Amino acid sequence: MVSKNQIKLIISLQQKKIRNSEKLFVVEGEKGIQEFLKSELSLEHLYITEPIFNDVPLLKKSLISEAILKKISSLTSPNNCLALFHIPEEKPIQTSGLIIALDTIRDPGNLGTIIRLCDWFGVSQIVCSSETVDAFNPKVVQATMGSITRVKINYIDLPAFISKTTLPVYGTFMDSASIYSTNLPKNAVLIMGNEANGISSKIESLITERITIPRFGESQQTESLNVATATAIILSEFRRR
Repeated sequence: MVSKNQIKLIISLQQKKIRNSEKLFVVEGEKGIQEFLKSELSLEHLYITEPIFNDVPLLKKSLISEAILKKISSLTSPNNCLALFHIPEEKPIQTSGLIIALDTIRDPGNLGTIIRLCDWFGVSQIVCSSETVDAFNPKVVQATMGSITRVKINYIDLPAFISKTTLPVYGTFMDSASIYSTNLPKNAVLIMGNEANGISSKIESLITERITIPRFGESQQTESLNVATATAIILSEFRRR
């Protein structure tokens, strides 16, 4: 069974301020939940509409109706399960390797895809400006397909971090050197900017290496690439070297 207070709590976790105060977030779908159960993240409770996840202790799971699941789910077509996990404590930022820095990424799908790309390309950490969408937003979590359990994410004062780092700082701009002819080291910070406005002027002034993904189309009229698509191309090129 699930109480009215539990239902109210689960629904309220769609709000960032409640997630932050309760230190909990929602994961939906059997495959996604399985990824989180295999990770170091701590399960608060599991809600299921059928007898699955037999390895989860009985005290940690509740059998609920499909009607209740639909009520507490943020999905248009809910699966057969929903789980609450504890938000992990942020870990110290490493000072080596390739670090992705996100400057005011607003779209949950873009952030989720970027987290998944980092997992694919072996980038272990992302640093985000405070204005970037919350990594534990249900839409972000859904889009990562479990990759958020393997990529470290920190929300920081991004200009302060960049100004102090000793690593080269790469930023993407339309009028810069082609990424295909630029030296790309193993240790660097890569800035990816806002969907509509790109990299903010405050952070742009701190960038040491300006790069671009050149356009090959004959018309040369395409304005820009989606930030997640651009991240995929750039990470692929960094790793290819």
